[in-house]
Amino acid sequence: MKLKELNIKNKTARLPVIQGGMGVGVSRSGLAGAVAKAGGVGMISSAQIGYDEPDFEQDVRGCNIRALEKHVKLAKEQADGGLVGVNIMVALSHYAEHVKAAVRAGADLIVCGAGLPVSLPELVKDADTAIAPVVSSRKAASVLLRMWDKKYKRTADLLVVEGPQAGGHLGFTREQLEDIPALSFDSEIRGIIQEKRIYEEKYGVSIPVVAGGGIFDRMDVEHMMETGADGVQVATRFVVTEECDASRAYKQAYIDAGQEDVVIIKSPVGMPGRAIRNEFIRLMEQGRAAVRHCFGCIRNCDPGNTPYCITQALINAVKGDLDHGLIFCGAKVDKIREMTTVAALMRELAE
Repeated sequence: MKLKELNIKNKTARLPVIQGGMGVGVSRSGLAGAVAKAGGVGMISSAQIGYDEPDFEQDVRGCNIRALEKHVKLAKEQADGGLVGVNIMVALSHYAEHVKAAVRAGADLIVCGAGLPVSLPELVKDADTAIAPVVSSRKAASVLLRMWDKKYKRTADLLVVEGPQAGGHLGFTREQLEDIPALSFDSEIRGIIQEKRIYEEKYGVSIPVVAGGGIFDRMDVEHMMETGADGVQVATRFVVTEECDASRAYKQAYIDAGQEDVVIIKSPVGMPGRAIRNEFIRLMEQGRAAVRHCFGCIRNCDPGNTPYCITQALINAVKGDLDHGLIFCGAKVDKIREMTTVAALMRELAE
């Protein structure tokens, strides 16, 4: 099967591979720029992207906006004409400001998950930036597309469908995640494809569907294409590349992880998440860690009751302090055995 280009709005990626956005700091300009240069769509995560700015604790909002614009521009400089996007969680306290900053910086695509991005069309207005919601069911896609159609008289430029084997925050219940085969995700993808055709016909546009979650090798890519998807979203495998922005220790945790180390946790974001069991998770299973400094990252977080500070845990991990850090991962992390490069991985997925 020869892979086709991925056309998003009025722009084209040479290969139908979107690198998933991973925060905090795991996918910034280093990784995203390399993926875009290799022909895919490189994605920067805006979640606490300014964590290493010198005044971060004093001005979280300002540092994140400054760093986001900086990393989008750096990635585009590296991309050699390739596409660079930003993944922005709807649950973030400064979600709207992150969207506007990404548009200002020239992002080609904005992908929004961790909630339905109801106001996204209003935030990007008439900008050339393409917009894509993350959905995990036909019902979610139907609700959002109907809402955008009614309120904004427009539709999505792309749909990202995340399945139950994805890493990080997941749009499924814990019970569903514990019985993945019962979800019949292929049929869900086909249902979403049927749903989006209503709006393709109404607006005279193409709305590509990109499927993610458990995409490990070329066989997985071909399976998704046979299901009807126009492209794939891959995240976990890009962590263990030389260009990934995470620390070497973070990457080594992926290489060392076995299937028994992959667990579903309850995140302060209010959604289940998939992560690597480590000392931090073992400690959290015994009780909560008092929040010593609130970074104001998530709208619905109560520092007095949250089990731990997710910002601090993710910062610790990306810097390499794994015993005090949260390491998100996909379901197939146990299949990773060695470091690689973005160019080599893209060739493996594409050839």
